[in-house]
Amino acid sequence: MSLVHPYAPLPLSRRFNGPLSSRFTRASCSSSPIRSSLPFSSEKAGFFKEAEVAVDAVERACRLCVDVKRTLLSNDHRILEKNDQTPVTIADFSVQALISLELKRSFPSIPLVAEEDSSFLRSGSLSSQKDGSYVGNFLVDSIVSTVADKASSNHEPLTSDGVLEAIDRGGKDAVSFGSQPATYWVLDPIDGTRGFLKGSDALYVVGLALVVEGKLVLGIMGCPNWKEKPLSAEDHNSDVSEFGIIMVSHVGCGTWTRTFLKHDSNLIGIEDVWERCFVDSYHLVHSARFCIPDSQTWEMIPLSVLFSSTLDPYGIKDEHEILLIPKCCGSLCKYMMVASGRASVFILRARAKTVIKVWDHAVGVICVKESGGQVTDWSGDPLDLAADTVDRRIIFPSGIDRISTADQYFESQSHGVVHKKYGCAPCNAARQSQTMYRYISQTPSH
Repeated sequence: MSLVHPYAPLPLSRRFNGPLSSRFTRASCSSSPIRSSLPFSSEKAGFFKEAEVAVDAVERACRLCVDVKRTLLSNDHRILEKNDQTPVTIADFSVQALISLELKRSFPSIPLVAEEDSSFLRSGSLSSQKDGSYVGNFLVDSIVSTVADKASSNHEPLTSDGVLEAIDRGGKDAVSFGSQPATYWVLDPIDGTRGFLKGSDALYVVGLALVVEGKLVLGIMGCPNWKEKPLSAEDHNSDVSEFGIIMVSHVGCGTWTRTFLKHDSNLIGIEDVWERCFVDSYHLVHSARFCIPDSQTWEMIPLSVLFSSTLDPYGIKDEHEILLIPKCCGSLCKYMMVASGRASVFILRARAKTVIKVWDHAVGVICVKESGGQVTDWSGDPLDLAADTVDRRIIFPSGIDRISTADQYFESQSHGVVHKKYGCAPCNAARQSQTMYRYISQTPSH
């Protein structure tokens, strides 16, 4: 499982200078018609240029997703099945090609680790359309057109081969790293593809992270259909019914979000207002708001031995019941919920021998950590990005539960029952919780 918890704040020398009295702190930034401004300065952020390019690329990708999704109901060919039977769309391939091209233009020496490759698009097994034309050509042409519409204007004219090569730049055979600490981008073009296909109520995320010499230093998540109204939009008189957000996290500078509005299916950027994110300040387990994967139930989680669950925020009966937040789909939207303070804990119960892919977690890990939380396995150990010494595509330990939490640290006994709770709350709150939960052992002093 993955836990995200904020018991380990950044050293004072690494924190972003700003008030911490509220969960979100506004920052005023200069706007730019091309590049998104950032909430931290180049003097404080060692990877400012990378952040600037990455935020711009992710926002372009989010606009691409909105445009493609608008066509889904009218064009059956935009919904496909990959060989592993998970849904994939033109948007998946287009986002990977677009971001790959944008990153390569500015940072050609930094490799990319991403979810997709072009083998499906190049496959000869694709069927023909009724008129005899080749479906594969149609798909590739559609991707080229989609990417060209959102790519930087100073790109050379795109070709089918160029776009396929851009996709393959992130594929499994693109680069071999070796055992030394490596520097590379990690991309999930669309996390929550089912959410992308499902409708406006389901979330999906474009996630991009930068690893430098084995350490996560930068993360950007874009969620085009984020619906919770942020502070920055309160002063804007608009009939907009949906909000999207960009979340950026830089090591030592915190995690921040800003809004783009969705109006008539178009995203309109608001580039001058950023809000700093802090994880939820809950102190007791029963007061936390939990997220779990869409494919799992609360009864599959070890904590269900101690707590029942409800989806009704007004229906919690007592201290033995917790609130579940049903958010579909994918892992990254749950990390975003924790990093933004909307959820307290995200628990992922891994199946035996499950292979944990790096792009499903990397950007979420740094966004949660920089907002004051932590991501660990169920025993409290950090995730190892370098366990896959060849491709850097798998996180260790595989098949192990992961917990992403804002304020608590849990361990399990060998039989799976939680027996320790460690929080950054005052010690007296921790002692109170000990009397409430018979399986919780003595909390370490701090």
